[in-house]
Amino acid sequence: MSHPATGSLPPPDFEIASAFPEADWLRRAATARDWDAIRDYVGGLPYGTDRSFAVRQLGEVAGIEEWLRGIVAAAPRDVLALTVLGAREVQIGWGIRTTARAEHVSREQFAGLHAHLRQAEQLLIRATALDPAFDAAWAERLTTAMGLQLGQNESRRRYDQLAKHHPHHFTGQARLLQKLCPKWGGSWEAAHAFTRECMLAAPEGALNGGLVAEVHMEHRHSVPSKDREAYLRQDHVRAELVEAAERSVLHPRFHRGYGWVTVQGYFAALFSLMGDLPRAAACFRGLGNLASEYPWAELGADPAETYIRHRDTALARG
Repeated sequence: MSHPATGSLPPPDFEIASAFPEADWLRRAATARDWDAIRDYVGGLPYGTDRSFAVRQLGEVAGIEEWLRGIVAAAPRDVLALTVLGAREVQIGWGIRTTARAEHVSREQFAGLHAHLRQAEQLLIRATALDPAFDAAWAERLTTAMGLQLGQNESRRRYDQLAKHHPHHFTGQARLLQKLCPKWGGSWEAAHAFTRECMLAAPEGALNGGLVAEVHMEHRHSVPSKDREAYLRQDHVRAELVEAAERSVLHPRFHRGYGWVTVQGYFAALFSLMGDLPRAAACFRGLGNLASEYPWAELGADPAETYIRHRDTALARG
């Protein structure tokens, strides 16, 4: 099989709307303050759709909080409005904190984060009380539980409430996974066990196997840089990643739902790093030129350059 010369391949496209055009529509509707159109769109999504995607796109629109507060005041039982406003408060708070490691975050930044997360909590508690099956609200409450350091048990409780109605909710599982990692007070044993449980419970071809890739990337990143290659070359790590890929991105029925670009990117990166270039190449071919910030931002100062370097090597040699 012939492949195009790597030098002729386009650069990676990190725009989420390239994979999911509805992201652009949601942002434009939010900028236009067209709440009726937004509510109709989200309400019309098929049951089982991960509505956290739509809520996140809306929550990232600067200034949306200014008019959403009026919507919530006028319609205090509007679950979607409560959830989107809560998500926006989370975004504002995390913007104040930044993504720096905790030791590099000031007391004032933590105070700003917590103030906005507490506002988000009040909105999201109301949302889940009004509609206990609204997935996006529970997913946001997993983020607030983490930021407010409410503990492993409370995060699990919130996830269990979400899983009652949405047992394979990828966004919710990914957010609980972060809490289960040691950096948020968990353990590698708990984190790895949870990702395997999610993968095996989900249908083959689902995104959930991508959690196995994410936890191995997190674990790799936690060890000294001189040991990272050795970590990925362990037999059990290789076996777990191959199994997870074959149940997800390399499965004939792989479902390209919200989050698939990130999942496929994690596998492409990990197989590349561990020297499994044929599988890395298969993942890169599946991506085309689509990319997401993670995992590439974790692997180099210039995510685009990192993506291109790994892609070109995999396609040339794999």
